[in-house]
Amino acid sequence: MSQLPLKAYLESRREIVDMALDRVLPGEDAAPSTVHRAMRYSVLAGGKRLRPILVVASAEAVGGSAEQVMDTACALELIHTYSLIHDDLPAMDDDDYRRGRLTSHKVFGDAIAILAGDALLTLAFHLIAANAARGADPKVVCQVVAEVAEAAGTSGMVGGQVVDIESEGKAITADTLDYIHTRKTAALIRVSMRAGAMLAGARPAALARIGDAGQRLGLVFQIVDDILDVEGTLAELGKTAGSDERKKKVTYPAYHGIEASKRRARELIVEAKAALEPLGPAAEPLRALADYILERKN
Repeated sequence: MSQLPLKAYLESRREIVDMALDRVLPGEDAAPSTVHRAMRYSVLAGGKRLRPILVVASAEAVGGSAEQVMDTACALELIHTYSLIHDDLPAMDDDDYRRGRLTSHKVFGDAIAILAGDALLTLAFHLIAANAARGADPKVVCQVVAEVAEAAGTSGMVGGQVVDIESEGKAITADTLDYIHTRKTAALIRVSMRAGAMLAGARPAALARIGDAGQRLGLVFQIVDDILDVEGTLAELGKTAGSDERKKKVTYPAYHGIEASKRRARELIVEAKAALEPLGPAAEPLRALADYILERKN
């Protein structure tokens, strides 16, 4: 897939994801309106929609369709957005900007921002569970719910965030850094790909390959994120650059250096694409997305 088809693919999938997100979110006028406005403010602020697009692309890679997995794709974006709302709070990263606009707590206050994040997380699991009512195999839906919960909880994203906070300003090992990265970021990207494939009826071998690739792509995403925090600007990133250094966070570039980090990211992309190769042409969008994750500038 060349750059032009990838761009068209991303734009088309982002468009249908955005339409679906608008559909599944409560309307601004629905009571209690303040929290619904806060939910929509953060979710509909834009963004790459990488996680839901990975859900869709993984379903397509095993013969499924976007329509088949769209609510689950939205669910992964809601979980991601909830985590950003909470990460930006004064008690966490204390950031003023996200996706090029003021963060939720700057607009709605800390309490509503917390509740908006809570509501997005809860709605996400409602959307995944609703697959059973639309004819999906209930056993598969239960498996997806369990895997997403594990990836979002203390075994995944929350656990990685805890260790990240506790490691600020401290000397840590390379193993601890990998623990943070694989849980804080990679877990949700991996489960996005597995969820799409599972709901589309992936066979065990294909599911294993997609999960393997997802783990590597998730780690690359965080490594690139760390590099961009060093080399990027507010205009490029939509958030303040250099925040990791100010907060004394241990990142891949801080620990291994910029060049070694870029080299490791390239190696992981090669491994991810190799894992996807046996899936054939249907997985070409996933392989193109791998390059996109490596080469992104925001």
